[in-house]
Amino acid sequence: MRYRSVLDMVGNTPLVEISELSPKPGVRLYAKLEGQNPTGSVKDRIAKFMIEAAEREGRLQPGQTILEPTSGNTGIALALVGRLKGYPVKVVMPDAVSPERTELLQAFGAEIIYSPGDLGTNGSVALAREVAAQHPDWFMPFQYENPQNPSAHYYTTAPEILADLPEVTHFVAGLGTGGTLTGTGRRLKEERPGVRIIAAAPHPGDQVQGLRSLEEGYIPPVLDESVLDGRIVVDSATSFRVTRELTQRTGIFAGISGGAVVRAAQRLAERIEEGHVVCLLADGGWKYLSSHLWTTDYATIEEDVADKLWW
Repeated sequence: MRYRSVLDMVGNTPLVEISELSPKPGVRLYAKLEGQNPTGSVKDRIAKFMIEAAEREGRLQPGQTILEPTSGNTGIALALVGRLKGYPVKVVMPDAVSPERTELLQAFGAEIIYSPGDLGTNGSVALAREVAAQHPDWFMPFQYENPQNPSAHYYTTAPEILADLPEVTHFVAGLGTGGTLTGTGRRLKEERPGVRIIAAAPHPGDQVQGLRSLEEGYIPPVLDESVLDGRIVVDSATSFRVTRELTQRTGIFAGISGGAVVRAAQRLAERIEEGHVVCLLADGGWKYLSSHLWTTDYATIEEDVADKLWW
């Protein structure tokens, strides 16, 4: 296929059957591979939507600086969009994220403002608000409150799933900002009443990169909990194990939250007799190679890897 710009490559990601990981023959599992987006994550969708909407509405002017709190993927996506459209990008990010994320941000020319790692993305949000108040001339898309976050999934992710798998019965995604679950879930339910939307979430205080527990304080306003039909909690060690199993048994090289999503889908499958379950894998495994997750002896994985797989 021929594209005018790399931004035209955002979306239209593959849907791959992974039913070999299903505990029941009547429940078929499918992986939506968001790591196939240009910067390797689902966040390319919302970065493009947020920036282009701001341009249309006159809230973002040529050359204006973009500021955003992030755990990595959204910042990288915005850095790409900013680089191609001529906007300087500054991100506020916890200082405990993987070095690959830092290097990708720097590759696209973004400036990083670090927040304390032990405060998680909540700390990044708080610091970004302070920086924004000091620089009112900067533009903060703010994925946690921007309606274009769920809209990106309403208008792109969900229609892709419906086109590729009209018989979809369940949708499972990680609980991060809530935009993916809200936007995709809302559209799926409109088009296919009866579809169930399930969130994969970590235990409070547990660290699964890309996911958040609602019990930890800040609930992103873009999350519409009424869209959810269930929430399945997955611990970090299980997420690590299933991420490795996903690669070994299906050849899919996904990020850590993908392991949590697949495990949540497996637990869902144990409760139903038949269905077609779509698992959204938010990113690829490339940004986690420094964790040595795929090469470390699993007996020592929690000791050696857990601290490097923060949030």
